[in-house]
Amino acid sequence: MILKTEVKTIMFEEKIAEMNQAVMEMPVQSEGFDKRTYTVDEIQDILEISRSSAYNLVKKNLFRSVRIGGHIRISKKSFDEWLDTQL
Repeated sequence: MILKTEVKTIMFEEKIAEMNQAVMEMPVQSEGFDKRTYTVDEIQDILEISRSSAYNLVKKNLFRSVRIGGHIRISKKSFDEWLDTQL
């Protein structure tokens, strides 16, 4: 019998795989810089949550983030490490 959490985990992993494939198909940046941050919108899309929920996660300091002017940037490494502990 498959539990709801297992189904959600499988769906989540499939979504991550799709997003990773999309990233792999993106053209390489000409200056050779790897993306090191996420925006709140990207976190929202990755987790499939509301915008306010994404902002609440940032407020909880679950991963490293910085405010630059009116924008929030989230450390990709920190977020990815946090996400790995949630699965």
